[in-house]
Amino acid sequence: MSGGVRIAVVGAGVSGLTAAYRLRQHLGAAARIDVLEASDRIGGILHTATVGGLSVDVGAEAFIVRRPEALGLVTELGLADRVVSPTGRRPAVWSGDRLHPLPAPALMGIPAAPEAVAGLVEPADLDLVRTEPQRALTWDTSADPTVGELVADRFGESVVARSVDPMLGGVYSSLAGDIGLREALPALAARLDAGATSLTEAVNALITAATGSGPVFGTLVGGYRVLLDALVAAAGVEPEIGCAVTGLERAATGWRLATGDGGERDYDGVILAIPAWDAARTLGAAEPDLAGRLAAVQGASSVVVSIALEPGTRLPEHSGVLVATGEGLRAKAFTLSSQKWGHLSHDDALVSVRASFGRFGAPVPDADTEPGVDDRLRTEALADLDRVCGAAGVEPVSSRVVDTYVQRWTDGLPVYRSGHLAAMEEALGARPRRLALAGSSYSGVGVPACIAQAGRAGSALLADLA
Repeated sequence: MSGGVRIAVVGAGVSGLTAAYRLRQHLGAAARIDVLEASDRIGGILHTATVGGLSVDVGAEAFIVRRPEALGLVTELGLADRVVSPTGRRPAVWSGDRLHPLPAPALMGIPAAPEAVAGLVEPADLDLVRTEPQRALTWDTSADPTVGELVADRFGESVVARSVDPMLGGVYSSLAGDIGLREALPALAARLDAGATSLTEAVNALITAATGSGPVFGTLVGGYRVLLDALVAAAGVEPEIGCAVTGLERAATGWRLATGDGGERDYDGVILAIPAWDAARTLGAAEPDLAGRLAAVQGASSVVVSIALEPGTRLPEHSGVLVATGEGLRAKAFTLSSQKWGHLSHDDALVSVRASFGRFGAPVPDADTEPGVDDRLRTEALADLDRVCGAAGVEPVSSRVVDTYVQRWTDGLPVYRSGHLAAMEEALGARPRRLALAGSSYSGVGVPACIAQAGRAGSALLADLA
């Protein structure tokens, strides 16, 4: 089936647009591919905003270049010359009212040696790190502990709070105690399954294997807006903004979608490229078993405050600041964007900083719950930033603000609890014919993982249509 086929892609984030592009490649120009987006813009958690005249990403800001999917798609779309790597500056960790070097060598904050966390963690826990290779490790290959449970048992609670939590919090908007080891660090779990005699041994083996692989992260000059626009053009689609899909039911040759305006549309196939909980509501009575599986997934909310400062404003000599759990700052992290990305740093350019708030279990209230909450967040972001600057011997910056922008991400990321990947694999296996699922809920929250899952969803739908 190719000419005349009708496909609906629900959701115009990077997952939905990638799926639409892959479908267009296989089905050709004659296929009708409708991209339906309930919100007022495309992009999902990718959003490039203008702050003080500067284009900056206020959602995800980078992608892993050591995975092939994002870099491959960018290259395929002719955007390879826009990919840039971070500067040589390193992040710092805020703990005990001061800045500490980010633990290194480490695997997502799990130290490879005691020297990596010396001066950061409690002395008793430093001893646990030092002696861990000599302590017997009891590991069950059927176990799926949280990252926090494993690291606390082997290295101590302060290693979790001051090293692992800050790293994982930025990726998942959740603490280590909420994230499954096999979900966040499958390669580490695999090493333990294979018989590593200690956590230290497993971590060192993975770090050694990754040594010399080049930059870890990249971003696009112009922001993710460049990728989104290129996907729309390559897919040959015109996303319908503000078009909510409220339900679906089986039709003679595929699916009938109900839209928020009371209309109905028939399609030969559908890709739901929306969060699992939204997919559950959309599936409703049509697929109650699948909807129930998807509804069990929880979301983590966060808020980004993007700050534009006067040109020449001095910042600490770091690419960012990750805040340890239980410390005095209200923000959970700062990205010193003009320090992190060379293309944003020029003598006459505004200085860009972003502050992040909120995580799973500690959401930031919305304006209905707390009128004026955005003003409070701006005030707290600047006060915390001044405090960080003071600890680094830098003058306060709050008097040099040109513009701010507050971006709220309500249930922006799924929580990858222990067992999440296995549950989602079962859910994908239970999908009905001519309906596929894409997005960050299923096989990873990063942009490369979303691109990969979108490709698999497109291939599954094409197989159904054949």
